[in-house]
Amino acid sequence: MKTTAAVLVETGHPLELADLEIPRLQPGQVLVEIAHSGVCHTQLLECRGYRGEDPFLPHCLGHEGSGVVQEVGADVTKCQPGDHVILSWIKGDGANVPGTVYDWDGKKVNAGGVTTFSYHSVVSENRLTVVPKELNLRQAALLGCAIPTGAGTVFNTAGVEPGDSVAVFGVGGIGLCAVAAAAIAGASPVIAVDLDQQRLTAAKSIGATHLIQPPQDDLLECIGSICSSGLDFAVEASGRPEVMQLALQSVKSQGGTAVIAGNAPHGEQLVIDPQQLNQGKRLLGTWGGDNAPSRDFPRYCELVLSGELNVSPLMSRSYTLEEIETALSDLESRKAVRPIIDMPSSSAGK
Repeated sequence: MKTTAAVLVETGHPLELADLEIPRLQPGQVLVEIAHSGVCHTQLLECRGYRGEDPFLPHCLGHEGSGVVQEVGADVTKCQPGDHVILSWIKGDGANVPGTVYDWDGKKVNAGGVTTFSYHSVVSENRLTVVPKELNLRQAALLGCAIPTGAGTVFNTAGVEPGDSVAVFGVGGIGLCAVAAAAIAGASPVIAVDLDQQRLTAAKSIGATHLIQPPQDDLLECIGSICSSGLDFAVEASGRPEVMQLALQSVKSQGGTAVIAGNAPHGEQLVIDPQQLNQGKRLLGTWGGDNAPSRDFPRYCELVLSGELNVSPLMSRSYTLEEIETALSDLESRKAVRPIIDMPSSSAGK
């Protein structure tokens, strides 16, 4: 059996569509027919060569998506054929199987434990989470990375509580999810910071109480006018070191916390004034929102199903797999918040 995939052959060059031979499933692996795939900034950095040397070329890409289980390998207990699933780079319960190697007319094509830029994908059991069939699979694709990273940063890493003041720096896919989670957690105020007015408008629609648009607005001055003693929490989701500095500066002394969720290009450095830390501020990183999928993903599903977590502002126009380069370019130019690739299986109403 063959499938079509978008393959990164050389960094900095367009992805190539390839017909790959699907190998026999190994124990702990699952074959999924992909319905939808999200396109995130991390994958963009990888395609453009901004994550440093890539030793795995050529390889498949994509680390958030949704689909329907077609076949399971030996010892798989987490899912069965017909199940609707989230595909995520965040490891959960189940077998942790090394990446698959596909055949492309005699050439080897590498893949990690999960890839989603393809019509079908062989996935490690621990990268899958079964979801209710009433959950729209297009929305479910965002549960692979954008929602858990953004919401988990607020719920798990920061531990935001009712009445805490929160600002989110950069309201792309992950930042918008962080804004929504802060509102759900009862934070007040919830401040969205971004250069783009459309993204700020989207942030307001999902819970932001205040909007700041540099350079028209003086960032720290505006935050000071809203929270005179500084923020309880700042979430940085822009991937820019200079914004990470501002996030730390914006939180209050003796207890304020800045969490870095954004991915900076390879080689860039964050320079910190030690006095910021001497003031009792905390600077935290997060590994995809520090989620435990078996614990957290069902909660996110319920929030989406109930409408409490409104994902519609994230959903950009649909793209086909043949339009993957357009999707990447639209993400890079900020024309799209979170491009969604619709695979042929999605037209079957799955």
